[in-house]
Amino acid sequence: MKTTSLMIALCAFTLAGCNTPAHLTPTHCKTGDVMTQTTLYFGLSRPHGADISSTEWQSFMDKQVTPRFKAGLTVFAANGQWLGEDGKVAREQSKALLLIHPDTLQNEKDIEALRTGYKQQFQQESVMRVDEPVCVAF
Repeated sequence: MKTTSLMIALCAFTLAGCNTPAHLTPTHCKTGDVMTQTTLYFGLSRPHGADISSTEWQSFMDKQVTPRFKAGLTVFAANGQWLGEDGKVAREQSKALLLIHPDTLQNEKDIEALRTGYKQQFQQESVMRVDEPVCVAF
């Protein structure tokens, strides 16, 4: 009975590892180093008022993003859509910010500061974040 209980506990423990967030899962690279790829999606529409201008976006990049991620980043234009609480499909232009970085506590804090700051500055409900482990070689 003890062996069966131990085996069940071991199986449960092993399966629990399958729920580990992707950015915490170790990956082995044939080439390059294990890093985290984080993509943030920033909507450019305000709930009330004019859309976020290219000047406002560039100011956010210059003052908030670049100082935190000086090593490099990529920004590209995107068009997003989602099902709103009212049951209607909402669409808006957006920007996607792609960051490749070591999985460190400081980078985590910096990414969350970007999300929080953007939501506050531009009255946004959310900034979507997607993380995944990647192999990076330069």
